[in-house]
Amino acid sequence: MSLRASPFSNFFLEGLHAVGWGLIFPCFWFLDRLLAVCISTSLERMWRREMECYLHPLQVVFGSVLFFILFIISTPFALLGFMLWAPLQAVRRPFAYYHQEQIIPMEDRNARWEETGKVSFGFLTGNLCFLPDGIARFNNLGHTQKRAAYIGKSIVQGVTRPHIRIFVDSPSSCGTVTPSSSLIPQPPPTSYGSIEGSIATNQAEDVRETDGLPKPNCNQNSDQHKDPPRMLFRDADVPMEVSSLFPSSVDVVCLQEVFDKRAAMKLTRALGPLYGHVLYDVGVYACQPAGTCSSFKFFNSGLFLASRYPVMEAEYRCFPNGRGEDALAAKGLLAVKVEIGLRKGEKKMVGYINCTHLHAPEGDGAIRFEQLNLLTKWINEFQAVTRREDEMVMFDVLCGDFNFDNCSPDDRLEQSHSVFEEYIDPCRAGAGREKPWVIGTLLEQPTLYDENMRTPDNLQRTLETEELRKDYISPPVPVEGVPLVYPEPDQPWTGRRIDYLLYRESSVSSHGKTELEEFTYVTQLAGLTDHVPLAFRLSVSLESQHM
Repeated sequence: MSLRASPFSNFFLEGLHAVGWGLIFPCFWFLDRLLAVCISTSLERMWRREMECYLHPLQVVFGSVLFFILFIISTPFALLGFMLWAPLQAVRRPFAYYHQEQIIPMEDRNARWEETGKVSFGFLTGNLCFLPDGIARFNNLGHTQKRAAYIGKSIVQGVTRPHIRIFVDSPSSCGTVTPSSSLIPQPPPTSYGSIEGSIATNQAEDVRETDGLPKPNCNQNSDQHKDPPRMLFRDADVPMEVSSLFPSSVDVVCLQEVFDKRAAMKLTRALGPLYGHVLYDVGVYACQPAGTCSSFKFFNSGLFLASRYPVMEAEYRCFPNGRGEDALAAKGLLAVKVEIGLRKGEKKMVGYINCTHLHAPEGDGAIRFEQLNLLTKWINEFQAVTRREDEMVMFDVLCGDFNFDNCSPDDRLEQSHSVFEEYIDPCRAGAGREKPWVIGTLLEQPTLYDENMRTPDNLQRTLETEELRKDYISPPVPVEGVPLVYPEPDQPWTGRRIDYLLYRESSVSSHGKTELEEFTYVTQLAGLTDHVPLAFRLSVSLESQHM
């Protein structure tokens, strides 16, 4: 699909859409504030107890009355705007494309690829829960706009650091990484052994919670020069770490639940100068033609992609089998082809990234299984249409929030899907079995602001300690009526890992071999989302005849 900055083909349609949404937005905003004033996060409730604030009931009463009256007054204008806005969705392209020159430098990991015979690529995925503020509070998360601005700065701060690392052999395969696991002298306790000591320490000292959010550390340039070596703990063939900062030199960022348009724009403005190519507002709205999506769509897909590499082709497909409240969002698949910018002989190097978000409610495994069928079919169709003879495919990555894990008995159907035969899951030992070092990525929402969870360093310690993980990571989902036995004897407690980073070797096997360089759990967004972001780096070794 062609790439244009606007989802509409001309300025006239874009202007009509802006007018329609301008009439709808005040009503939408008043309703959002009405919900937000009535629903508090656990952190806000804790602050009120500490500050002995007795005015909150009055704020709720008067705020509710005020926003309800404004909501009623603005409703007629919203209905008029809806009559203009809804028909335009039939001609809207299902994503917006933001492009600018990269003005924030990032380390070039492939500067000497012809000498080494290897090309490496970094990928990041995470669910941010950027719902409208009032709805996000049902997930114990508020302040969507402030979270968006902070998370954008955090990603930039992390990925622009120098990439320095030291490998430390883990003395056991228990999966629990502790300071005593290190075989070299330990840094101060604030850095907790394995991760970036100076930055993590400065960040922790600089954290000030205002309006429910930590204040970002903006002293990025000075901190970068104090970054010590990172220590990666090897378990079998997988170098894994839990990091309090985003890994350096991430080439592609894939995010989910970026539903709110204003939050998406804040994230785009933050990441645009670093990545240069951003796809946002991905999905469809209103009623769609029969067979494409089910029911009326109030929200887009929530998918968001930022890439250092120019986007050559992009396609969005909507799952047609959503059900219940989940069907209100246009969840689906975003398939993207990028040009890496390197050539070998007559062939240019390209890559494929596929980002998705599957059906959420527990017990609906059959729906997710069918969505897995669709996304594998759509990925293969997209690549068949866009692949060229003069190109070398260097990577084929599938990532996103799959909303099922590899340990719950209730998810047995999805765990056995053939997608795991096509794509490699670095964390998976088999259907229903995780590797010993794996950590769950779905956090328990009521405890997001507990002392062990609310800062990057504390969340890092929690994830690295098996006993703490049991209290703060969502446990497996049992089959109804069947007692849950978990974990199995001599196995670590992992928890639900519903966020996935997969890669396919068959797409590049004709000219190269793919190797996983490192796998990272990121805790920098502690208190800002109920998921743990994941990152990995792939290295592709080119065969001699291609060098």
